[in-house]
Amino acid sequence: MDRADLARWIDAYERAWRTAGTAALEQLFTAEATYRNAPFAETVTGLDAIAAFWEAERDGSDEPFTMHWEPVAVEGDVGVARVEVNYAEPAPHVYRDLWVITLQPDGRCRAFEEWPFFPGQPLSADEAG
Repeated sequence: MDRADLARWIDAYERAWRTAGTAALEQLFTAEATYRNAPFAETVTGLDAIAAFWEAERDGSDEPFTMHWEPVAVEGDVGVARVEVNYAEPAPHVYRDLWVITLQPDGRCRAFEEWPFFPGQPLSADEAG
C-alpha cells in the first residue's frame, strides 16, 4: 500500500457512506473482513455483518456531514489516517478519529479499526463510571 492506495480507499469509503444501501461495500471490504468501530468494541466480521452494522449506525445516506482526512503513516499493507467528521443538524457533533486500515493487494480492506475521539468522551475508566 502507498498513500495513493490509502486515499483511494478512504474516498471510496466516504462515497459508499453517502450512497443508499450497502452494495458498494463489496468493492471496499473482503468477504471475511473485520471491522471494529472502537479499540475495545466487539469486532464485526464478514461483509454481511459489516453491511448490517453500517445500516444500523448511519441515519441514512443523506445525513449532512463534512469529512476531512490526512495520512499519518503507511507501512506494508497498513495505512493510518487522521479523520475529522463534522455532522450538521439536527444534532451537530464532531469526531476526530484515527483509522487503521489493512488492505489486500486488490485494494479491498481486510481489517478496519477506528479510534474515535469526540467532545465529552470519557478519557479514563474512572470517568466512564
